[in-house]
Amino acid sequence: MSSTDRADRALAAVMARVVSTGAEVGARFPLYADPRDGSWTTTGRGSWAGGFWAGLLWLRARYTGHDADRRAAAECTARLAGWAGADTATRGLILWYGTALAEGDEEATVLRDRAARACREDFDPVAGIVPWGGAFGGPRMLARVDGVPGMVPLLAGAGPAGAAAAAAHLDRHLALCLGSSGEQRPPAWQFDEGDGTWSPCEDPRPGWSRGRAWLLLAIADALLRPDVTAHSSANLVEAAERLVAQDDVVTGRLIPPAEGTDPDGPLDTSAAAITAVALLKLTRVPGAWTDACSYRGVAILSRLAEAHLSRQGDGRKAGMLLDGCYDAGKGLAVRHELVWGDFFLALGLASLDGLVDITRV
Repeated sequence: MSSTDRADRALAAVMARVVSTGAEVGARFPLYADPRDGSWTTTGRGSWAGGFWAGLLWLRARYTGHDADRRAAAECTARLAGWAGADTATRGLILWYGTALAEGDEEATVLRDRAARACREDFDPVAGIVPWGGAFGGPRMLARVDGVPGMVPLLAGAGPAGAAAAAAHLDRHLALCLGSSGEQRPPAWQFDEGDGTWSPCEDPRPGWSRGRAWLLLAIADALLRPDVTAHSSANLVEAAERLVAQDDVVTGRLIPPAEGTDPDGPLDTSAAAITAVALLKLTRVPGAWTDACSYRGVAILSRLAEAHLSRQGDGRKAGMLLDGCYDAGKGLAVRHELVWGDFFLALGLASLDGLVDITRV
């Protein structure tokens, strides 16, 4: 069986899983599922991951071409509207990925534009970021790597000022979280508005594999947008090269441990799926990395599909991306199906299948 056939079969399984998930969760949002029986832990408003469920529904609508599936996706996206003005940088995750695949849907476009303008208005020029915010509690003036993916393309949609804010937001996170030599640095920093200094946070810890994946994805998105790179003071190509050069991005283990400091701990297939999408995006950016990124991105997706995707007859519902780790430090959902893992696996497979243009999502 060819690699294309395997990708087609894996995508079909994930799309079927979307149907069974939708039947289970109804008007709620899936977050993570028990690896034994596939039952979902859900949220009423979606939390920071709600956009990935909407994104999966839009992918399903493209996959089938059915009007009923488009209506289901549109209804789910409409339920994200309350997040547009929320005080959180995760609006990038929620409202970019929840709307980016909604081609031709006017309400989704209006929602995305409203969120983009709100994020641009919330940009803090002193800190140089859209703050992490207080929507989920804790300190507001944080820079966290998971506040960058999605935020870059979302801000860029808010005109020249939005593109400038997107570049500054990414530049600040690169300076804090990547540093000048690519060493493992804390993925979260707190800003002192009194003296204008930054101090590292204890959580998440350095070596968080999903943090590195999020950062690589945000860089890839910026490199695909000339309006953002024109405003960036950072060398985004060099930053991408440093991340790609790290040990297990294009060499070594295809599926990283959730915590790099614990190589024998739980894996995180969601980090692998995010990384695969980031690498496939980088193949669209001219550079010496093209062949390596293309090969590695496909290899990661293949491993996820072959070794970590549940199949009919193995005692589980088919199409579950297993071995995702929500939070290793807290022992929360450490070997589970994660809705964002499903989304990025599906997005990568759909790109290989020609169903989506990955540079636009």
